[in-house]
Amino acid sequence: MQHMTPKLLLSGFMLIGTVSAQAALPPEATLYKNPQCGCCDEYARHLEELGVDVTVIDDVELGDIKQQAGVPYGLGSCHTIEIGEYWIEGHVPMEAVQALFEQQPDVDGIGLAGMPIGTPGMPGPQKAPYDVYSFTDQEDKAFMTL
Repeated sequence: MQHMTPKLLLSGFMLIGTVSAQAALPPEATLYKNPQCGCCDEYARHLEELGVDVTVIDDVELGDIKQQAGVPYGLGSCHTIEIGEYWIEGHVPMEAVQALFEQQPDVDGIGLAGMPIGTPGMPGPQKAPYDVYSFTDQEDKAFMTL
């Protein structure tokens, strides 16, 4: 029985690490969108599946929200999300969102320009790499490619 104790401890620590990674996302988010945009609602459902309570607001001027968030000109998408201390612009894959909260870089947020096929909320298979960017004060730089 004693020889199993190290294995059990290791398994326990690995399980705690997995839970910690999932717990890295804040419990609440606000998604700003156009009232007619259904893909934005689908993106909110993806966040909710990860345990985030999403409030959807569709009666605001999106340009003002994007400027407040610091989204670089020309790199916007159909929705902007405020979550924790960060902003998420567009259909950013959940892998990148989770990486943002695990790494906690000193940025305003991350984004994915346009509405690429195969991203959360956008049906179809991925056709090209997703170049997720980080941004601060409307300046962008590469964050990750998926």
